[in-house]
Amino acid sequence: MNYQETINWMFSQLPMYQTQGASAYKEDLTNTLLLAEHLNHPECDLKCVHVAGTNGKGSTSHLLASVLQEAGYKVGLYTSPHLKDYRERIKINGKEISKEFVCEFISKNKSFFEENQLSFFEMTVGLAFEYFKKEKTDINIIEVGMGGRLDSTNILNPLISVITNIGLDHTQFLGNTLEAIAFEKAGIIKNTVPIIIGEYKKETKNVFLNKAKETNSDIFFASDLIKETYQSELLGDYQTHNKKTVLQTIKVLQSQNKFKITEENIRNGLQKVIKNTGLQGRWQQLNETPKVICDTAHNSHGLKIVLNQLQNEKFEQLHIVLGVVNDKDLNEILPLFPKNAKYYFCKPNIPRGLNAEILQKKAADFQLNGKVYNSISNAYQEALKSSTKKDFIYIGGSTFVVAEVL
Repeated sequence: MNYQETINWMFSQLPMYQTQGASAYKEDLTNTLLLAEHLNHPECDLKCVHVAGTNGKGSTSHLLASVLQEAGYKVGLYTSPHLKDYRERIKINGKEISKEFVCEFISKNKSFFEENQLSFFEMTVGLAFEYFKKEKTDINIIEVGMGGRLDSTNILNPLISVITNIGLDHTQFLGNTLEAIAFEKAGIIKNTVPIIIGEYKKETKNVFLNKAKETNSDIFFASDLIKETYQSELLGDYQTHNKKTVLQTIKVLQSQNKFKITEENIRNGLQKVIKNTGLQGRWQQLNETPKVICDTAHNSHGLKIVLNQLQNEKFEQLHIVLGVVNDKDLNEILPLFPKNAKYYFCKPNIPRGLNAEILQKKAADFQLNGKVYNSISNAYQEALKSSTKKDFIYIGGSTFVVAEVL
């Protein structure tokens, strides 16, 4: 199979949360452990930082990778989902895994995958770990897919575990209280491995403290410990928290005496994160007049911050291109959106995309009014056509909406 055929097979044959939703979720690590054994445990040869959290995992992972690249290390980066090409998930020093390696890995292990009914995510984790081992990376930043305790990446024994924050998302899998979700995320904390907490609430702090005590792990609350701020080319307001999380993680890495990272490396890494890693979709500007911003925030925790930042912008008319997936709690996110905007409702082009008419009808209950468009591209083009130079266009609601615009 060529690359496109390989990717099509991965997407169509196997359970994949990104397109399928709940039915793709695995409730234990049996398959991942089986795959690790089949591959001769590549995860045992990797030095890693393991990153979980409701929001900010991707930005934090990319910022960490960028700083370590600036310090001269060969850095593996595993994140999800991708925006345009599957290979964005697996990079070394900002360069995507080759199409050849993806094809060879799938071809070599295809019968094993089919025999054991491995999920898309399990296969991809195996691919990443095998690739990083073969390429002899110095350190790897591994982002959790969802949750933590039962996530396929959780067969690692990392140098440091990082939890960015806890919000209500994926409640059908992780629980519908902050404590329950914190418990799932805290599942990545391993015996004697230091843990960095980016942000906490009173409901989650004790969950982390109890887990750290149980595992005899040093715990650091970045929001309390880090005061200094650095510039970064990531401009979203929420990046302040992510930068603090990264700075605390770097401090602990430095204290382990395994990595030499200077002040200049930190400054340059934060400033050049897009150039070094190729990160996209975080308060990303696509046009100047009218100003167009897209952002992948998709749950109430992330959207609150982004929409607050939106209200601080200066514009004559606000246009919002909005699409969501069908398992999103609309009663929770729609009240966050401004009523004074003109809406362009659309459906992400994936099986989980919510019908735009349903979104329009539900949005009207919250006095959010606009028209339905048959594609995200058409919605965006209409927003551009309807805008003056002094207007502002925001594109979001789902990672998949941003992916299609990009």
